[in-house]
Amino acid sequence: MNAIVPRRAAFALASALFAVLPAMQACAQDASAWQRDAHSAVRLLAGSRSGGVLLGGIAIQLDPGWKTYWRNPGDSGVPPRFDFSKSDNVESVTVLWPAPMKFDDGAGGFSLGYKKQVVLPLRIVAKNNDKPVTLRAHISYAVCEKLCLPVEATSELNFASVASTEDGNLAAALDAVPKPANVGDPMPVTIRDVRREGAKNVLVDVAAPESRNVHLFVEGPTPDWALPVPKLVENGPPGVKRFAFELDGLPPGAKAEGAALKLTLVGGDRAYEFNVNLN
Repeated sequence: MNAIVPRRAAFALASALFAVLPAMQACAQDASAWQRDAHSAVRLLAGSRSGGVLLGGIAIQLDPGWKTYWRNPGDSGVPPRFDFSKSDNVESVTVLWPAPMKFDDGAGGFSLGYKKQVVLPLRIVAKNNDKPVTLRAHISYAVCEKLCLPVEATSELNFASVASTEDGNLAAALDAVPKPANVGDPMPVTIRDVRREGAKNVLVDVAAPESRNVHLFVEGPTPDWALPVPKLVENGPPGVKRFAFELDGLPPGAKAEGAALKLTLVGGDRAYEFNVNLN
């Protein structure tokens, strides 16, 4: 049986479809197609273009129960790797990292990363402000449940929008990136002191409300440093959450004295990054 649609209703329906079409096209231009594997999907996001420094993103979706890793995977895991060398009119790309979560790795240690979904912001510098920018990314990462599986994906996206539909998502991802801070800064969650105890132990005192769940992560001056995830010390000083880690996992020939460490402090919805030199 054929349905008869009144001419006025048909005209209204067609007008509505034409009104939606530009928004759909804009959305398609601001994000690449999802590249899917068995347990995750990845795509590129483009922010509004203004000047020579552009904001983009790598969005990763994960199946329930699966995770992927932070730039420092912790006691086990594989950090993501990115290659943007085949991009057009791109001088440099800096990957920014939202604060990670901590997971039991099943082997007595902890891994660091993300579940469900994450957007890694990209700060992109164009070679020429007046020419089009095309970002091409080769993305290598691991997804893990009980076992880890490697994933390889390639994606391409043009940066053309004056006002991108992805600006809100990228702003939220940027807000989740730890903010730079100095030891002793007067914040609700802050590092009060960093010091060595003996030859191999490092103590980090954190000022934070007693009820707040706080995590601390440490990285060495280069990626080949594999320092353990700091552990919360039981019965620490009053009003202080004390963390401790051992100076294990140093590359051959490296010395702890004077080493530049990066400490990431996560407390609730706040995250800060501290650069310290170990005395």
